[in-house]
Amino acid sequence: MGGVGEPGGGPAQPGAPLPTFRWEQIRQHNLPDDKWLVIERRVYDISRWAQRHPGGSRLIGHHGAEDATDAFRAFHQDLNFVRKFLQPLLIGELAPEEPSHDGPQDAQSWCLQHDLGHTSVFRKSQWNHVAQQFVMGQLKHHAKPNIFHKDPDVTVAPVFLLGESSVEYGRKKRRYLPYNHQHLYFFLIGPPLLTLVNFEVENLAYMLVCMQWTDLLWAASFYSRFLLCYTPFYGLPGALLLFVAVRVLESHWFVWITQMNHIPKEIGHEKHRDWASSQLSATCNVEPSLFIDWFSGHLNFQIEHHLFPTMPRHNYRKVAPLVQALCAKHGLSYEVKPFLTALVDIVGSLKKSGDVWLEAYLHQ
Repeated sequence: MGGVGEPGGGPAQPGAPLPTFRWEQIRQHNLPDDKWLVIERRVYDISRWAQRHPGGSRLIGHHGAEDATDAFRAFHQDLNFVRKFLQPLLIGELAPEEPSHDGPQDAQSWCLQHDLGHTSVFRKSQWNHVAQQFVMGQLKHHAKPNIFHKDPDVTVAPVFLLGESSVEYGRKKRRYLPYNHQHLYFFLIGPPLLTLVNFEVENLAYMLVCMQWTDLLWAASFYSRFLLCYTPFYGLPGALLLFVAVRVLESHWFVWITQMNHIPKEIGHEKHRDWASSQLSATCNVEPSLFIDWFSGHLNFQIEHHLFPTMPRHNYRKVAPLVQALCAKHGLSYEVKPFLTALVDIVGSLKKSGDVWLEAYLHQ
């Protein structure tokens, strides 16, 4: 076993003892151009490789200076294949006296088999990396739900305030909008514009400002294909109008279906929980039925959706009783709501956060 490594450790040499690091050293490496993470107690320097990550640099970057073992297992089907990419990035391992997680454990560390009921269209081949990059470039999944600046669904300040941001804005006397009425103006700008503005404009701005050229290329391929398909029929102005109309209609569905599982739950800064606890604390399910399953695209099983990000949605109903039983065994909360209650809770949570902001604004 090597001694305690220096904060600027380089790649591990083949056959040489691995240097060891403490969490206080690892935490220093969470910058855009200097990022480490821990997987299975081994320390990796992903500073340069993050830009090549098939799921995007933002997704893997959210785990900077943290233990990413659970997320690593949840998002990758063939762990042995992915470990080949990690090996050149290995710089050391956690010191024996250090805990595996840099933070409190809210529950026993348990991991559900992520590929339960899963069937893959990808095989081990030279095209596997390209195929995954295409899919993940088009379909992003948040691995840090309800965490500010790591989950785009809840990073909506200064338009809306949620969770801990309500207190922060109130204490700092920030009043860009009448947040105590945000549950009312939510209907005017939330469902109609969230997808169009937050997912289109904000993401494009991020890719341009941060020079995320790979992500920008995949986004450009989508817009090009859309315009090539519809411009011959409607002309360029008509195709653009169609795009906006579709996004606005989609936004109404998306906001109500996804936010009923998130906004009423705990929202705040990084708590450094284990995978299962972080997903369960940030999500809840909606009572299933044939109609709700179809209408929500099986996203009423939001807990399973987050625990098993690679599982096909039609299998959520099958695995849900197993997850619920396992949560009961380990004393973890597994919340299920009626559909209408979940919708009403969105408005109620916005009003509660607005009232918290007003209280802090007036009295702090």
